[in-house]
Amino acid sequence: MEDVLRPIYQERASHAHTLGVLLYEKKKQVSPVTDNFDVILLIVVTEATEPWYVKHYQFGDKTAAMHIVDTQLLQHWIDTSSYRRVIEWISDGKILFDRNEYMAKLRAELEDFPYNKRDLKLAIEFAKLTRNYSEAKALFLSNHSFDAYSKVLSSLHSLGRLSIIEQGYHPEVIVWHQIKRIDPEVHKLYEELIQSDESVEKRVELMLIAIDFSLGKRAKTAAKHLLDVMRTSDEAWSFGDLKVHPAVSLYELDLSTMIDYLITKDLIEVEHAETKGKAIFHRKYRLK
Repeated sequence: MEDVLRPIYQERASHAHTLGVLLYEKKKQVSPVTDNFDVILLIVVTEATEPWYVKHYQFGDKTAAMHIVDTQLLQHWIDTSSYRRVIEWISDGKILFDRNEYMAKLRAELEDFPYNKRDLKLAIEFAKLTRNYSEAKALFLSNHSFDAYSKVLSSLHSLGRLSIIEQGYHPEVIVWHQIKRIDPEVHKLYEELIQSDESVEKRVELMLIAIDFSLGKRAKTAAKHLLDVMRTSDEAWSFGDLKVHPAVSLYELDLSTMIDYLITKDLIEVEHAETKGKAIFHRKYRLK
């Protein structure tokens, strides 16, 4: 396949702003990692008119998808796991062109998974988890059991990804196979939710207790990124100041529920600051 596709990627490799070209071949007949294409060509560039450009090809009975991605968007995907399949392409694909060892260094960084990157990913996943858990609990208490079930399932997905990141791995596209290997305890919760003979209401109730317990165990580690940001100031933080902090931008949408959960676990405390109104105070937050 490499020989057939060479005319396509060789032209791109000759451009000065192309940093690397990588080829990833489909490993199974049904392949979510490649969107069922036989081959993925990933081309990383420093400059592009579009941050992400995709083109599809057919050769004989085979198909290929070419993805041209600029370095900023690629790094965003990696940092946030928002396009997880690209991590598998980089980790397992064949490097066809590599300017100044950019692709080799990127692959090495993925394998090493530095702690600063890990802390950020943990915070992003933890923030999502607190949001899903909070919504699941509210729906359950309002007797919306099927909607609560859906949110519990999302919570378990986040909990599973959290446990994978804790162990120093990147979450894959087929995440539950990975979780079964890395954290059988979380996988067991997933099995109990979908296979139990209990009523939906009872399953949701039991899962909410289990998720809260798992959240509590992981809170300090998973929230380290946010707690480290708060530690940079001796003053209490307003929510607005925290929300606009550049380091928090990747989980700002779930920051409120994250802080609320950390308050219940005594990791953050609330302070009141006077306003011009009588008996109305600003809420501020500092480390407990």
